[in-house]
Amino acid sequence: MTPFDNTLNADGALIVGAGLAGLFTALKLAPRPVTVLSPKPLGTGASSAWAQGGVAAAVGLGDSSHAHAIDTQMAGAGIVDHGTAESVTAEAAARIEDLARWGTPFDRDDFGNYELGKEAAHSAKRIVKVEGDRAGWAIMQAIIAEVRRTPSIRVVEGITALSLARDNGRIVGVFCRRLGDRYSDPVFIRARATVLAAGGLGGLYAVTTNPPGVRGHAMGMAARAGALIADAEFVQFHPTAIATGADPAPLATEALRGEGAILVNDLGERFMPAIHPDAELAPRDVVARANFRQIQAGRKVFLDTRQVLGETILTRFPTVAKYCLDAGIDPVHGMIPVTPAAHFHMGGVQVDERGRSSLPGLWVCGEASCTGLHGANRLASNSLLEATVYGARIAEDIGGLEPVRNLAPFRGIEWSESEGELAEQVLRNLPAVQNLRRIMTDLVGVERDATGLKHALRQIAELEAHAEHVTSAYRNMTSSATLVAAAALKRTESRGGHFRLDYPETDERWEHHTTMTLEEALTIRAGA
Repeated sequence: MTPFDNTLNADGALIVGAGLAGLFTALKLAPRPVTVLSPKPLGTGASSAWAQGGVAAAVGLGDSSHAHAIDTQMAGAGIVDHGTAESVTAEAAARIEDLARWGTPFDRDDFGNYELGKEAAHSAKRIVKVEGDRAGWAIMQAIIAEVRRTPSIRVVEGITALSLARDNGRIVGVFCRRLGDRYSDPVFIRARATVLAAGGLGGLYAVTTNPPGVRGHAMGMAARAGALIADAEFVQFHPTAIATGADPAPLATEALRGEGAILVNDLGERFMPAIHPDAELAPRDVVARANFRQIQAGRKVFLDTRQVLGETILTRFPTVAKYCLDAGIDPVHGMIPVTPAAHFHMGGVQVDERGRSSLPGLWVCGEASCTGLHGANRLASNSLLEATVYGARIAEDIGGLEPVRNLAPFRGIEWSESEGELAEQVLRNLPAVQNLRRIMTDLVGVERDATGLKHALRQIAELEAHAEHVTSAYRNMTSSATLVAAAALKRTESRGGHFRLDYPETDERWEHHTTMTLEEALTIRAGA
């Protein structure tokens, strides 16, 4: 690695990303020193804060972590790692207690027991929630406050990671820029241990429930550094994003269907009972495809909560109610228009049970990682659970590397809200970004086939070749998009969140994870 003049030292572990996974890791590392990089003020740019359902944990009477693991495996369509599912669900209760100890106001009854919700494909009520649909926001507020109180954690806001730095095959830190500064020399932040927790890739799609900045940057960075990527083809589309035309699309939580809300088309026809025995509570991929096919056939799809919730939606699901009212939708007397939207990536940087990637010096957690827990289709509310479990494991794994000490702030890096918002708008409106998102939605979306996937790969290559001012950030996006499309082309079957019109059946020969480097994906792209 070439010596770099503009260098800062993390003086401890370095965490890229400030969602639940990153901040949980930082808190678990305390009192050992850690620097957390966040492109925006804490809590404003992470998918975690937008999570509505809650955290899945077998803490109810009669439930068990083994039953939770079995449900996870069933939803994952045959490729969930059994040992991973059993170990993660067994840790769930302890991680819930961590969050509660740090101030998360989980819903409880008069006796102090958790009030649990039920979501699709769960065999029991086991969703630990806050005010019905505010779990993600409440959890993030609690742990952000705890982070602010912890002197061993240094938070650097307004800085975005561009690429990972390697030296003799080991990750030794990251190259960064101030958010909105596209052309100045990057800053190199050196670290003995780097944790990548910068989210998924939903924003690569034109219709998504993810925050604007979540566009595959984490997986792209790791792939460009040579990391092994697993299960990239498995993108989960949430079936009930609220169809307001907003970008990103607001979410109508699955817990509404858990309460008995039904899906109907604009002819008043309820269509899910004929498709799956669990009807609206079928696995997400089944419901998403059903909604997608209704829309493809020229119908509109609505979520009808009137019979089961009525006016109580305003108090029991205040987030959804506000989204509706802001868009001019009356959720009490009217139905909620919905559409499938890119929501969660089951794939990502392949990690082991300790969160270690294939690159020495790099740990990955949260949606950026692929742990084997989700298989081909994530079980509802397992994402926040996975973030906390692997955050704790990574902290334990790297905790012995650093002595206990407090950290001084970096000088000269300040957050500018106006510059940050402008930078996001500029990126969102770039024709190259808009074209990439449309390609992914049209050709690498809810349903795929070889012709469309090959066309997508060729178009992504064209965008890379001709985009004006191709930056590292854009390379991260196109690298992630290439990996998803190449892996989808390679897997000649349908399974979970991956559905091929030309291979609509599940094939037992594909009952395994796929792994791929960016180099392999580019070879597939070149032959498309």
